[in-house]
Amino acid sequence: MAKCFEFTVIPNILTPKIRKAFVLVLSTIFLATLPSIIFAQTAQEIARKAFSSTVLLVMEDTNGQPLSLGSGFFVRDGEVASNLHVVEGAARGYAKIIDQKTKYDIEGITAVDPERDLVVLKISDARAGAVALGNSESVQVGETVYAVGNPQGLEGTFSQGIISSIREVGTDKLLQITAPISPGSSGGPVLNTKGEVIGVSVATFRGGQNLNFAIPSNYLKTLLGKAGSPRPLAQAKPAKAQRSILSDLGGRSSEGVIGTQFIWNKQILLGMVAYYHGEYTFSLKNQLRESIKNIYCLVVFYDQSDSPIDVDVIEYKSPIPAGLARRVSGKVDGSVQRLTTRDGSVTPSTKVEFRILDFQLLE
Repeated sequence: MAKCFEFTVIPNILTPKIRKAFVLVLSTIFLATLPSIIFAQTAQEIARKAFSSTVLLVMEDTNGQPLSLGSGFFVRDGEVASNLHVVEGAARGYAKIIDQKTKYDIEGITAVDPERDLVVLKISDARAGAVALGNSESVQVGETVYAVGNPQGLEGTFSQGIISSIREVGTDKLLQITAPISPGSSGGPVLNTKGEVIGVSVATFRGGQNLNFAIPSNYLKTLLGKAGSPRPLAQAKPAKAQRSILSDLGGRSSEGVIGTQFIWNKQILLGMVAYYHGEYTFSLKNQLRESIKNIYCLVVFYDQSDSPIDVDVIEYKSPIPAGLARRVSGKVDGSVQRLTTRDGSVTPSTKVEFRILDFQLLE
């Protein structure tokens, strides 16, 4: 039989004062373990509660034809959070709670954050419990997370992973997770081991495994404070922000601006041991006829077996005139440099891919 705690009989030879102190120490140790016992939930418990608050979103055009599928979750009575790109361009739509048959019409949009690809929807007549929002600022790399969604319309998909990185994108942050995200999962909740939402699924890197991203829940908390009366989808027509890389993080290739000529900085030899510092440079080339600025580039590193092992987001704010290029620098963990080079070469022997996420034309 498994033992949770093992107690030792306190000898009678101890004085009452010492015995009292000994009991106090044991009580303190026991009470210190209570938070993890009380608040931690099993994966089955988290899945069951999340399914009752997660919805499949089906968006339609003006002719009633399906336009897109996505996910969402109740954040308070009659309101569902999701990604803006799930509802963009739709004239109408409905929500369906996982494992239920009833379809609830989307009444409209109560709040939107185009830059972070977030939207809050008013759902008519729906009654479901809200999912608690956790503090995304307290999230740490290596922490276990669970993603809930409806990939390809397959309702109630529950997957486990970890926080693999916390990425800075300009002044914002993104959570990089290993829990799989597929089309249809966008807008679904990412939960911690307490069953709290710490992120909103937003994108996955196409062609790679375990390169998935979520928007931190604290951005959603801020947006909820700005919610107002619902505006019908057909009238609201929320426009994309001038700079929003989140909804296109996994797939956008902006023609006319490219990354090229990647090289690692030379490693340092300490005695007979090579030290890889992970610093690199590459060229951002503007092939357009207009000058550009505020370029965001996703750099994806592959290992010898052609599997993605890390990513880095580069922000270059300075202007690049038409037809010219600028040398930019970045840094990742030194192990990435070691895994992608041979014989101390500064040129990687594996694939390094550049994806231009966003840029602005200079007027």
